[in-house]
Amino acid sequence: MKAIKENSEKKNKEKKSTKKVDDKWVLRLYVAGQTPKALTAFTNLKKICEEQLKGKYSIEVIDLLINPQLGAEDQILALPTLVRKLPVPVRKIIGDLSNTERVLVGLNLLSMNAN
Repeated sequence: MKAIKENSEKKNKEKKSTKKVDDKWVLRLYVAGQTPKALTAFTNLKKICEEQLKGKYSIEVIDLLINPQLGAEDQILALPTLVRKLPVPVRKIIGDLSNTERVLVGLNLLSMNAN
């Protein structure tokens, strides 16, 4: 009986740690150099993430002037482009992210904001 209890406790701990990984948002911001629009997009994204995701996110900035081949994976056609890799499904938002409501809807965060 004790072994069964230990196994169930172990499984519960594994589920909890998996859930924490699932809660992490993985975002990629594709830019072409440090243009004003790219800097604005990063600033706006950082602000939205701090307000809405409070430390449960990572932002990877990919400069396609330095690594143009990296845009192929996410089929980047315009810049700046934000790609939400996790949680799935993948979502893309093009522009400087200055329209906060549009970004929240695009990332599917608007309903989280109401709670």
